[in-house]
Amino acid sequence: MQRLGAVHSSAAEALSLVVLLLQLLTQLPCADSALRYRVAEEGPPDVKIGNVAADLGLTAGTGTGDVTFALESGSEYFKIDNVTGELTTGPRRIDREKLPQCQMIFDENECFLDFEVSVIGPLQSWVDLFEGRVVITDINDNTPSFPSPVLQLSVEENRPIGTLYLLPTATDRDFGRNGIDRYELIQDGGVRSSVFELQVADTPDGEKQPQLIVKGPLDREQRDSYELVLRVRDGGNPPRSSQALLRVSITDVNDNSPRFERAVYEAEMAENAPPGTPVLQVRASDRDVGVNGQVEYVFGAATESVRRLLRLDEASGWLSVLHRIDREEVAQLRFTVMARDRGQPPRTDRTTVVLAVRDENDNVPVVEIRKIGRIPVRDGAALVPENVLVDTPVALVQVSDRDQGENGAVTCTVVGDVPFTLKPAGETALPNRKKYFLHTSALLDYEATKEYSVTIVAVDSGSPSLSSNSSLMVRVVDINDHTPTFAQSVVEVHFAENNSPSERVVTVVATDADSGKNAEIAYSLDPSINGPFYIDAENGDIRATGVLDREQRERYELRVIAKDKGTPSLQGSATVVVQVTDRNDNAPKFVQEVFTFYVKENLLANSPVGMVTVTDADEGENAELSLFVEMDGDEEKRTGGGTIFSSASFDREKLSAYTFRVRAVDGGEPRKTATATVSLFVTDENDNAPSITSPANESYTLLPPASSARTIVRTVTATDSDTGPNADLRYALVGGNPFRLFEIGHTNGVITLAEPLERRHRGLHRLVVRVNDSGIPSLCATALVHVFINESLSNATLVDAQVARSLMAPLSLDIAGDPDSERALGKQRLSVAIGVLAGAAAVILVILLVVTARQCGAQGKNGYEAGKKEPEEDFFSPQGAQPQASRGGGSDRGRKPRKDKRSGSGSSVAVGGGKSDRSLYSGSPRMGGGRRHQSSPDLARHYKSSSPLPAVHLQPHSPPAEGKKHQAVQELPPSNTFVGSGGYAMSLGSDQCSEYGCQTGNKYSKQVGAPDTLTQQGLPSPWGVLPTLMFE
Repeated sequence: MQRLGAVHSSAAEALSLVVLLLQLLTQLPCADSALRYRVAEEGPPDVKIGNVAADLGLTAGTGTGDVTFALESGSEYFKIDNVTGELTTGPRRIDREKLPQCQMIFDENECFLDFEVSVIGPLQSWVDLFEGRVVITDINDNTPSFPSPVLQLSVEENRPIGTLYLLPTATDRDFGRNGIDRYELIQDGGVRSSVFELQVADTPDGEKQPQLIVKGPLDREQRDSYELVLRVRDGGNPPRSSQALLRVSITDVNDNSPRFERAVYEAEMAENAPPGTPVLQVRASDRDVGVNGQVEYVFGAATESVRRLLRLDEASGWLSVLHRIDREEVAQLRFTVMARDRGQPPRTDRTTVVLAVRDENDNVPVVEIRKIGRIPVRDGAALVPENVLVDTPVALVQVSDRDQGENGAVTCTVVGDVPFTLKPAGETALPNRKKYFLHTSALLDYEATKEYSVTIVAVDSGSPSLSSNSSLMVRVVDINDHTPTFAQSVVEVHFAENNSPSERVVTVVATDADSGKNAEIAYSLDPSINGPFYIDAENGDIRATGVLDREQRERYELRVIAKDKGTPSLQGSATVVVQVTDRNDNAPKFVQEVFTFYVKENLLANSPVGMVTVTDADEGENAELSLFVEMDGDEEKRTGGGTIFSSASFDREKLSAYTFRVRAVDGGEPRKTATATVSLFVTDENDNAPSITSPANESYTLLPPASSARTIVRTVTATDSDTGPNADLRYALVGGNPFRLFEIGHTNGVITLAEPLERRHRGLHRLVVRVNDSGIPSLCATALVHVFINESLSNATLVDAQVARSLMAPLSLDIAGDPDSERALGKQRLSVAIGVLAGAAAVILVILLVVTARQCGAQGKNGYEAGKKEPEEDFFSPQGAQPQASRGGGSDRGRKPRKDKRSGSGSSVAVGGGKSDRSLYSGSPRMGGGRRHQSSPDLARHYKSSSPLPAVHLQPHSPPAEGKKHQAVQELPPSNTFVGSGGYAMSLGSDQCSEYGCQTGNKYSKQVGAPDTLTQQGLPSPWGVLPTLMFE
């Protein structure tokens, strides 16, 4: 009886289950039923949206857990009670203006979020999938704003009352009644303006256009600007508002606005068009002329995406592609273009441009495989128990294509011989998106096949067609729910380099809470990062496969995997960090075997001249290096670094190169060393002025008057201790050549005669020769070359006296021949001119004038008249000569000069014998009276009377600059080197070469054997000993 009662009880339970299933089947709505809800944006979490169970008409089984609900999509913003089917908002806040699908939607009823909900029967015996849509309603959460806090508007004066001006519109991200509601105009102080008022017009697009109306007279001469406040309010509750400063400038008249040819331009453009592709040209005309009729085009009300994707040419109105446009991102572009003339104020017109993006088949179908119900899908694999029934849904497959029309029509199929098939999951709202259930088509057997690779191929209908595929690994699993675990997730071990092969590094151990095969663990290393190591699969010993070198790699990170032997197998992992410690197995190494440095001479002591670089691949004490320098005949000197310093100044003229060795020693055990050679070359500086070797300043050369042009007169030779361009010498005549009689070779110093000689050229010529080197800055020396033009040297003593006076004369004074001959020639030319002008007079008068002219010419030939003051006081002018009084005590003006009877020849002048000679040579040795030199002109009377020649003291104008090598003081005049200009004291400290002087630097040029004295002051000479090189 008990057994019979049990049978009846089981039958009753089965019957009740069948009744429940029939009720659910009769209550389920059809598959194409859609759920529609509304919710406001910016709401808090857990806001009730609706009850899916009630809206689907499900009553049987709900609330008991037999029928459950699950969100398959839309869980980002929504959540559902899996028992009651109550749909509420999730924790993430919904901002309607930031939803990508609502960016280009201007109707609040079109902004929505889609979701999918599955209704799951008992034990997942059946599953139904439903689509739902939640319309996101707008709230007033955005404040309207103007494009700028300061708005500029130009209004011409004398405009009639009622003139309208378009003002910039404000933008509000909200829509509908929460959008812009009204504009207000306020003058300074919060009162209404008496000159302007605001009018708001409704545009065909449904926007509000603020307009400024002139309601009072405008006189720019009385007031040229107004500042108003333009305020905008939205229609929300409570309303939001903002304001901008409107600056109105009163200007002159521009009375015609541009006009577009059409109010609306429509065009179609292909997506993915390359940048620069022309799309559409908008055209506007203006009846004005000049700048008032020049139209430029700018974007009006255009979104950021329009400005980013399109380019508008301001001059032509051509719209072209700026960046490639993806139709799937932007299907249509709608904006306004404003035509603005260049008058003051500018006038504008607006037109609307609507661009439709034509679809191209540029998107492959997308296959998305997701979980369905309680069967998980992880990392592309679905874990399906082997005891599931035939025709059980194991995954949800969604196929979509972002293209339109035929380009978005997709066909989907399963490839291969696998026990799975696709079945439609119901109709979708979008034509280019389809959903399928992946069902089992046969029983699964874990012992026969443990996993299946299911490949799903999707092909669209475009031309050419595009396809894609996605794979799902279906694993048939048993129960194994514990993974192996390690005591430590990270194990760090120190291991010395140069080890023996197969030496043990460390042992790792993992445990598994399972038992039997599921608890048997096999160890392995991740092959992608294991390095030169291997692990014993049974005991977890990690050993090195070879010899480790810390200099090659000092850290290894291994991933140890412990996998149990259950089905399916579970695994755990740990990280082993091997730090390779150092041994002193590397010697120091210089980056070069030979270091070569170049250093300028005259470098200050303790200056860096170079650096040697040495490295050691070891670390710690093994890489602590000490440097030693080995110099010839010197013991090793320990140093602390690799920088080489000079201990004294270098002089290339003394020694131009140094060579020594540097040794590096590390601090390891045993110590290792390395050596390198250092070569130091001293480069030349222009620190030596040219030195003139010949001729001596006090010497002179006899040049016969009959010498022809190109005759070599004298050669100036000089030397320079420097090298290269610093020793490349150039010669130049810088003084004493007023008649251009002489030339000098710029490179060889050869002085030649350039012009034939005349009588006036006879006498002593002092040529000032300057010798420059080619250094920077250039240094130079000056020489005096004396040339005596005469047939002989019968009056050599007189020439010596002239040369002595020349050495005392300033270099700016030209000493060149007999100056009296020029005066006589000038007077003679004057007389001839007077005679020509008087030629028209009587013959007698002509004869008298000719006699007078001859008398003047005879006086000029005598050259010097006692008692007459010379017109110029120069090197040849006497200082002591005074005009003599006439015998009658009157002035000598108008008296005819006496004819000089001392000489009867024009080519020979006697020396001495006259009274005037005594006045010329007061205080100087006198010439003997009556002595005559027939072969030379009398030049003694041209010299000034002065004291005996003083010694020339040469010294710098100022103390030498810091860092100069020497300072020289010249106590006696150098024999042939003159530096400076003007006076008897000449400076050697000038930085630049003047016409008669030049810079000599720190070393002064002197002639070999010249009577000069060098006194060194300041720094000691750096050439006494070899400069020591120091390291730091």
